[in-house]
Amino acid sequence: MKSIFIIIAVLALNITKAQILEPVKWETSVNRVSDTEFDLIATATIDSGWHLYSQTVPEDGPIATSFSFDGNGKFLKKGNTKEDEGHVVDDPIFSIKIKYFDDKATFKQRIKVKTKKSFTVEGVVNFMVCNDSRCLSPTEEDLLFTVE
Repeated sequence: MKSIFIIIAVLALNITKAQILEPVKWETSVNRVSDTEFDLIATATIDSGWHLYSQTVPEDGPIATSFSFDGNGKFLKKGNTKEDEGHVVDDPIFSIKIKYFDDKATFKQRIKVKTKKSFTVEGVVNFMVCNDSRCLSPTEEDLLFTVE
């Protein structure tokens, strides 16, 4: 009986030590450009050693970062989501030239508002991160922007 208790305790200890890796943290903000235009800004803070990939990646590469914004009739998207410059390298994992971000990445989506009242824009970012030895499964994260 005592050995069963010890085995259960050891297993429970190992389970609680298991970590879920989340090397990217997302923050949102909104910047007023004019009376009718705003930039929705999504900023990724990336843990040391990890790479977040660009919105455009070659075929046979990792999953590209992508954004979608739920329409609510209060705004229109203007153009595509823009991203920082990043780094273009020969990626050792995928054996292709690829653009990625480390430390921090900023993505901006310009919108034109159709109302003077405050509202929120709901969005989703889909992304994949890798370090020099492995990649994590693609992840989706909800984003919320308050336009005032």
